[in-house]
Amino acid sequence: MNVGIPKEIKSQENRVSMIPGSVAELVKRGHKVFVQRGAGEGASYGDELYRNAGAELVEDAAAVFAAAELIVKVKEPQVSEVAMLKPHHTLFTYLHLAADEKLTRSLAATGCTAIAYETIEVNRRLPLLEPMSEIAGRMSAIVGSYHLAKHRGGRGCLLGGVPGVAPGRVVILGGGTAGVNAARVATGIGADVTILEVDFERMRFLDITMSGTSTVYSNEANLSELLPRADLVIGAVLVPGAKAPKLITREMLRMMPQGSVFVDIAVDQGGCAETTRATTHDNPTFVEEGVLHYCVANMPGAYSRTATQALNNVTQPWTLLIADRGVKEACRVRRELLGGINTMGGHVTCEPVAMAHQLPYQDPAGLLA
Repeated sequence: MNVGIPKEIKSQENRVSMIPGSVAELVKRGHKVFVQRGAGEGASYGDELYRNAGAELVEDAAAVFAAAELIVKVKEPQVSEVAMLKPHHTLFTYLHLAADEKLTRSLAATGCTAIAYETIEVNRRLPLLEPMSEIAGRMSAIVGSYHLAKHRGGRGCLLGGVPGVAPGRVVILGGGTAGVNAARVATGIGADVTILEVDFERMRFLDITMSGTSTVYSNEANLSELLPRADLVIGAVLVPGAKAPKLITREMLRMMPQGSVFVDIAVDQGGCAETTRATTHDNPTFVEEGVLHYCVANMPGAYSRTATQALNNVTQPWTLLIADRGVKEACRVRRELLGGINTMGGHVTCEPVAMAHQLPYQDPAGLLA
């Protein structure tokens, strides 16, 4: 199979979908790999490394899309990339379509088979999303702490406190992968951390394993009680494939202290606050109701080399499977891959995405039969 690796063009997205080692494995199996020049530079992988791995370097994205059947990316296709997709293409990348109706419609209209990393579920886990959730979670405590500094627009609170001064309070919405990693860093800094969660078994697990972290059942009353005393709130909620629930209303946001910080990791799925809107690493923050919001939609892109390596660790087996077998046979071998198919043959084939935009849903298994 011909596999294409274009350079990411989303603002400040420096990750690359495949490292040279992954390319070498594809070539070893008899596949051709076309890499756009400069695709790996943002993650410190030069063109020569890809050439040595056996890839063919091409000048632009158009050449990649023209040559490839399987296109492997990091982030959702931008407008110019959607225009190059054809029915014979299989696109393998993060999509987060539930938050973007326009992209959903335009992607489906291309007729391509679009497979989303974040909706492949294995044993109730999202293995292709977890590494980025780990990075975003750890980042959230770091960037939240940084933006609490007065010169960054925060209220001037040092999360760890000092002897004689109480530590700052961190409230984390969601005790999944992102939330746990946010809590690990926040407690490491020395903050007073509370995680809100709805799964009682998860709360028991967190209580046993997360020393220094409190758990509270997640509902509006408990959140409203915590917000007036929070210095940093981290949104880490996730409903696989679907829009994030709006847990924080504008009215609730007004309860928070002036100069407090809200970091919304869920922004890719539309965000968990009414005031969330996507930002970039170039201009990461804005203020609503006196609360500084950090809502960067590709947080792991800031640590592009680490994130690229972590992403490749989990995507490579699936990329090899699709390249070796084709989508239909790959889905027969690993039924979980069906859950990753978001569009196919002009149809929306991910039920939560279809529900989010009130579009007709088609079962991908039926289309592959």
